[in-house]
Amino acid sequence: MKPTRHDPMAGRLQAAHAAGNWPLLIRLCRQTLRTHPRHLKALRFLGFALHENGDNNAALEAFQKAASLLPNDAELLVNYGNLLLTLGRNGEALPILEKVVQLRPDHSTCWSRLAQCCYLLTLHQQGFDASQRALETAQNKYQRADALMQSATHRRELGQIRESIADCKEGIALFPDVPHNYTNCLLFMLADPDCTMHDVLQLAKAYEAHFGAPLRPQWPDFADIDHSPWRRLRIGFVSADLRNHSVMYFVEGLLAQLDRRMFEVVAFYNFPTEDIITERVRHHVDQFVSIHGLTPAAQAQTIKSTGIDIVVDLAGHTGNNCLQALAHKPAPIQVSWLGYPATTGLQSMDHKFTDEITDPADADQEYSERLYRLPTLFCCYRPMIRGPLLRYQPKYLVRPTPALANGYVTFGSCNNLGKLTDEVLSLWGRLMDAVPNARLLIEGKNLDIPETAMAFGARCVRMGIPQERLELVGLDLHNQYLTYHRIDIALDPFPLTGGTTTFDLLWMGVPLVSMEGQHFRSRLSTGILSYLGRTEWLAHDETAYLQIAQALASDIAELNHLRLSLRQQVEQSPLMREDLHTHYFGEGLRVMWLQWLAQQQHPNDESGQQQAMTQWVQEYPPEWNDPPTPGVGLEPGKRVPLPEAHALLQDLVEQAKTQAAPSGNTIEDRRWINVTELAEKVLCAVPHDPVALACLAEVEHAHGHTDFAVTYLRYATEAMAIQAPVLQ
Repeated sequence: MKPTRHDPMAGRLQAAHAAGNWPLLIRLCRQTLRTHPRHLKALRFLGFALHENGDNNAALEAFQKAASLLPNDAELLVNYGNLLLTLGRNGEALPILEKVVQLRPDHSTCWSRLAQCCYLLTLHQQGFDASQRALETAQNKYQRADALMQSATHRRELGQIRESIADCKEGIALFPDVPHNYTNCLLFMLADPDCTMHDVLQLAKAYEAHFGAPLRPQWPDFADIDHSPWRRLRIGFVSADLRNHSVMYFVEGLLAQLDRRMFEVVAFYNFPTEDIITERVRHHVDQFVSIHGLTPAAQAQTIKSTGIDIVVDLAGHTGNNCLQALAHKPAPIQVSWLGYPATTGLQSMDHKFTDEITDPADADQEYSERLYRLPTLFCCYRPMIRGPLLRYQPKYLVRPTPALANGYVTFGSCNNLGKLTDEVLSLWGRLMDAVPNARLLIEGKNLDIPETAMAFGARCVRMGIPQERLELVGLDLHNQYLTYHRIDIALDPFPLTGGTTTFDLLWMGVPLVSMEGQHFRSRLSTGILSYLGRTEWLAHDETAYLQIAQALASDIAELNHLRLSLRQQVEQSPLMREDLHTHYFGEGLRVMWLQWLAQQQHPNDESGQQQAMTQWVQEYPPEWNDPPTPGVGLEPGKRVPLPEAHALLQDLVEQAKTQAAPSGNTIEDRRWINVTELAEKVLCAVPHDPVALACLAEVEHAHGHTDFAVTYLRYATEAMAIQAPVLQ
């Protein structure tokens, strides 16, 4: 039964909605739907009110039912789609939002939501097209600013970096108090050769002026916390990326093995969904706190109430960051690290972890933070975060350089297309001229979509890269690492060089030609190659870049020898020495703490601060001179020393072996599954642990997988043969 035109309930529903009285609105909607199951406002409002009241499961159920009754109601569907986006259920949101824009083709906001959804699904050409429709149909500056933000993010992924920056700047001009525009613009500026680090610093300072400075008068003074110099400190890692994200290639080992005698590790997670990697993080840390969905002020209060001594922000100006929360100064010491290769601009951020090569001596002026230069590379790499045991499988072993079979050299890049500026592609075009038989492989998002590949390929041709020698490969996460089997020599973009990609390709045995820059953004690969001991692959200018690439391509036999030995070099270098990096990172945290204490005791007295530091160093706990025993998180809140995990593993193996031999090749018996699961937990905490590898060999041998068993035993033998080097 449809409501009449003079429907008194519609007015009551509207009034409850306007007042934001969600419990009342929920009750009125349900009451109305009992007698009028197709009541328009009640169907539209119920899911929305349930979401606002914090009951997302019920909200989804209500929206799903309402959408089945009103499949062509655009207002209902757009709210349904927005909820799915909020919950990270982007694949489900896409067809709903595609239908919304069919129903309301002249509504800018609908197109913007579709563009947002496409970005989350890496459908960048479709998303860009939607953003342009949003701009065309915008009726006011609010809608235009929203459309500009969507346009900018997709342009960046499609390689239109200058246009994306222009979109961001127009958005900032329209609304100076929208933080996302600053974050996007700061991130995108790093890839533009025309943007200097001074430009980046000035925009970061503008971000501080709008979002940081007004909060400074309310900063806590932390006078009531324990000021003991050598007490166990609570370290809070704040991130939205404790999941299937590139950040985890560099964080998991630190979370697992930061010395628990000195530190307690707390993770603050700011993302709507979790995955298997998030679950591993829950095992590694001492406390896991979700702060997604809270206001910045509430996030800050949560961090402060948890008693954090030092906050480590892993995001900087990247997506889903918590910089607005950290602007409230919820911890005495706040540190920027890893996610963003430039300054946050915030006065609330005290330090930034870096190293002396990636950030040279004259770099301090580019940051609002005080640089703490580690005596090793600023980060430490761990491959295969999505499947830790895959690194031992044959298909991920380094293979001979492909030029041996192909008869020609393949140069390649698997970087974000936003880094491939016209200057980069033009230089690569000159390289194709210099090495006439060579090919160029470029892997990137959406290059498996014909329209995107055609447009990008045409751009490459304009930059001098012959079409017939260009191979475009769509990005597929299932092929991560495997694409490098097809590349002989990797080419680094500039000024924003590779990061995670550089580590990936070197671990796969692929040499890299990189341009040595002047600033962190252009020195990521410089630092990596320097700590690897491969500075001969670093060019000071374009001429040297071409010469290095040509020299590598000129001797295929030597290129193959280099490839087959490179992984061992990488794994034994500071690039993957987790013990080295974790030790120095912890040392840096303690130095920051002592400096803060000294400043609290002797404000504006550098001599007094230095004397206090000298005295405290003499009181260093002698038991901390011994290296820490590695720990293994068996489950959230239960962490055991590595020897205890070994004993548990060996007991599980013995229990499994007492049973009848498995009847097939599939690992189905719960006892053998328990061995595999615990061995994986150990290897996630301590990579290449020989006991865990030997136990996995037992599992594979029992099930007739001789090749896998031999592979695990070989890795176990190699791990035992390598003595843990002394920290240096």
